[in-house]
Amino acid sequence: MSHTYKFDVKMTCGGCSGAVERVLKKTEGVDSYDISLEKQEVIVKGSIGYDDLLEKIKKTGKEVRSGTTVE
Repeated sequence: MSHTYKFDVKMTCGGCSGAVERVLKKTEGVDSYDISLEKQEVIVKGSIGYDDLLEKIKKTGKEVRSGTTVE
């Protein structure tokens, strides 16, 4: 089953958003993602669980301020 998650991630530059993108690109269960440096927002669609996805994003060293399941 596919879910959509929205995370508020503290990203200050292209390197920050690039680090998150590299992790998501390699993560199994991620179908698509949208990273907005301007909005400090990461939206992910896929079959991966919320907690697993949260851990993957946190491993980049970026601060995840909040996260919700959209669908």
